[in-house]
Amino acid sequence: TTAMPKAGGDYFFIMRGFGPGVGTVAGILSWFSLSLKSAFAIMGMATFAALIMHLHGLAAGAVLCVLFVGLNLVGVREAARVQVVLVAVLFALLAMYILVGLGQVRSELLIPFAPHGLARIFSTTGFVFVSYGGLLKVASVAEEVRRPGRTIPLGLVLSLVAVTLVYTLAVVVTSGVVESEALNGSLTPLSDGGRAILGRAGYVAMSVGAILAFITTANAGIMAASRYLLALARDRLLPAPLAKINARFQTPHAAILVTGAVIVLSLLLKLEVLVKAASTVLILGYMLACLSVIVLRESGLQNYRPAFRSPVYPWLQIGGIAGLGFALFEMGVEAYLISAGLILAGFLTFWFYGRKRVRGESALLHLVQRLTDRQLVTGSLEDELKEIVHERDQIVLDRFDRLVEQGVVLDLDEAMDLEAFFAVAADHLAPRLDLAPEVLAGMLRRREAESSTLLSPSLAVPHVVVPGEERFDLLMARARRGVRFSADAPEVKTLFLLAGTRDERNFHLRALAAIAQIVQEKGFEQRWLAARNEQGLRDVVLLSSRKRHADLEAPAAALAVKPNGRADT
Repeated sequence: TTAMPKAGGDYFFIMRGFGPGVGTVAGILSWFSLSLKSAFAIMGMATFAALIMHLHGLAAGAVLCVLFVGLNLVGVREAARVQVVLVAVLFALLAMYILVGLGQVRSELLIPFAPHGLARIFSTTGFVFVSYGGLLKVASVAEEVRRPGRTIPLGLVLSLVAVTLVYTLAVVVTSGVVESEALNGSLTPLSDGGRAILGRAGYVAMSVGAILAFITTANAGIMAASRYLLALARDRLLPAPLAKINARFQTPHAAILVTGAVIVLSLLLKLEVLVKAASTVLILGYMLACLSVIVLRESGLQNYRPAFRSPVYPWLQIGGIAGLGFALFEMGVEAYLISAGLILAGFLTFWFYGRKRVRGESALLHLVQRLTDRQLVTGSLEDELKEIVHERDQIVLDRFDRLVEQGVVLDLDEAMDLEAFFAVAADHLAPRLDLAPEVLAGMLRRREAESSTLLSPSLAVPHVVVPGEERFDLLMARARRGVRFSADAPEVKTLFLLAGTRDERNFHLRALAAIAQIVQEKGFEQRWLAARNEQGLRDVVLLSSRKRHADLEAPAAALAVKPNGRADT
């Protein structure tokens, strides 16, 4: 997600990993799982409403769903502010419950720990998996998060640790203060635990806490689920109206309304079927996400640059797939049928709608190309990833970036001496500067004779002043077998050649400073030598994290480019 912080989260990178067919299925699975999770939470609130106010459960659930849909239509910031307040109050109540309750836990109620065997614990794992669904789906709103490269990994890790700790301690307290017989048939276990600890006040407090938990789950679920429809529609895999953004509130109103309608219909399902179906589609989605990380990492995509890299790769992903597969076996037939129906619906949607509109390039194709050494890709995915990195890192292209985009790039296969390199470089660069190639080659030789432009045994930055006004150009070269500069530098493989007039002296210095930052960046040489083609070499430079100077504009004449590629100076 930190490599592609876009709406849709795991769907977005599964789509780029496996292509639009699998991406459509993954997006629909993720959307439906979060919708079911929200329906589960709304059903919980409806249960409390029926107990407290004697309302009909389905009617209460429908009203609550309309309220949450309305809140999300108003805007993500407003929904997020409400979410923060509710979560803070919920954690305060749970902290009180745990701190007070731990001192009243009766150890005899916790023994035996697993009266029906460990197999029952594992079978329950899949059933409660939906409880963690909202946390892991925070990636679906990555596009609306500031500094996603830092915020999303930190938020995910902290929330997983916090929620796991709270869940575990709350279960220990509840199981240790409420008799097993009462707990087995209870629809409000935390409230019963609160009554056992603090009497009537504890019952009311934990009932409020349970309602807050359901509210936060439903609110976050609708917020995240609607972004999957938005992402699918943006990729033209679903009808375009689902991608429309409300001009006033800047929210995907059509996607939110469709999500709300599905949640209301989901309230008709049995509770157990609802939870198992939600967990099953979540598990399938996470298995695809783990696989896509492996495919993306192994594809050799140059512009795939996550800000956070998974530790112990690929064993963490392989272990995750194995564990999720084990949990999947414990689901019931009804959950399997619902999941199979969703997968079929996803493939049919792609086959009859998206296939005619999308010809996406995937990391899987890049991986196959890498393994078979066949040309299977066009570079469109690399271009998309480059734009995403620019957006993520808030890179505003400056004059040097535009110079890189328009400049000459050479990818030299043969070994050559310095004289031969200057001749080749002059042949490409001199016409753009309205100079004869032999004149420019002579200037480069004289400049090199005055003082070496060699910066390291593998890097050189030849630069000369040329006659005229408002002229500046760049040539970048990768010499796979090296350019022989001297006995001490027999294989220079990275060369930046600058040529400009005297009135461009200030920009000349800026360009040298930019190159210095680029080549000192960690991993530059490895990326430069691994780039697949000339565009890949440009991207290595364009995606650098150097300091930009967007305020320094080039003269109008220097930015004009003729159809033949020459600068119109």
